[in-house]
Amino acid sequence: MSTTPRAILLPRRARPFVYGHPWVFSGAIHRMEGEANDGDVVDLCDSSGHFIARGLFNSRSQIRVRLYTWNPEQPLDMAFFEARIRSAVSYRAELRRQGLFGCDDACRMIHSEGDGLSGLILDVYPPYGVVQFLALGLDRRRGDLLPRIAEIAGLQHLYERSDGAICRYEGLEQRRGLLLGQTPPPLHPFRENGMTFLVDLVEGHKTGGYLDQKENRARAAQWARPGRVLDAFSYTGAFGLHAARAGASIVAIDESARALEIARENAALQSVSPDRIELRKGSVVPELQRLGRSGERFDTILLDPPKFAHSRPDLERALRAYKEINFLALQLLESPGLLFTCSCSGAVTLEMFQGVLHEAAHDAGQAVQVIEVRSQAQDHPVQLSCPESRYLKCLVCRVS
Repeated sequence: MSTTPRAILLPRRARPFVYGHPWVFSGAIHRMEGEANDGDVVDLCDSSGHFIARGLFNSRSQIRVRLYTWNPEQPLDMAFFEARIRSAVSYRAELRRQGLFGCDDACRMIHSEGDGLSGLILDVYPPYGVVQFLALGLDRRRGDLLPRIAEIAGLQHLYERSDGAICRYEGLEQRRGLLLGQTPPPLHPFRENGMTFLVDLVEGHKTGGYLDQKENRARAAQWARPGRVLDAFSYTGAFGLHAARAGASIVAIDESARALEIARENAALQSVSPDRIELRKGSVVPELQRLGRSGERFDTILLDPPKFAHSRPDLERALRAYKEINFLALQLLESPGLLFTCSCSGAVTLEMFQGVLHEAAHDAGQAVQVIEVRSQAQDHPVQLSCPESRYLKCLVCRVS
């Protein structure tokens, strides 16, 4: 008889997990059978005791068990995780071979739930890899996982950025530092859509470059027209500078002085003259309000805010915030104008986001046509059994 601890579900709570959802929240579990320490392998069973899946336990998180296999004969050993890592790396190699990479060199090599490795992220900006351990069960196996990640991904330099807000929810100590080879320089160049950008892998947001938006940034370069572009939540300017390819002038707004400094250097790399880019440090909402009061107008507006909803309890507040920024942006657009509006909150569905935009358009007295619905880049695959893995929504809108 198996000695693996078991998490027994409440009645009528098994369906999402039978169909492959990897997150078992504490509220779905009726009881534990056997002693399970944090990071231990546990079997998930329905209320009758029948095996559903196998995962890793974490008493410190609301996600009490992260599931990795639905095969009762499959142990969660290093051979299993190595196979998953190889599969993820192989998929990116196939994207590159087929010319579907969406980027000249940098990519997301391992995408957490999207690659069946919930809580593990690896971004590669050659020759540097940036890894994040965002699940306690995998973090406890980091000593065995890291050599395999480096070998399979072909990396000689590996830096850790396990320092996001999710670490707090997982009960993890935030970590940042060199794991292998050399520390990345303060600014590291990488190629995206035929353009060169600088990224701060050590101090920048997350892993530095928000690679999930690279295909949407390429689309902005195709849609944008000469005129004025407002790049709100601009970070290091990549979205706006893609739009500048059409000859537009840019107003970029961000709270981070460091990010705006890098945006200025990125503009110089694209040969965008200083008189075509204005950098404004400040909170976006007050800046949008000030622009409205001053009567300024733009031909294209790019809204790429940070995650407003980190979890479902944040949802109502997040929807209000999305409505506010879209309402203010719509009032600044020329007619006809172009709006790229994004949400990276997994708890906000596409239907919710479109509904918020509809309300904002009504209140602003604007007619909005959604002409394209986009998501994250192809190296950020979506796991159908985990709808939250399609977290990025990007609506391209014609406004009149």
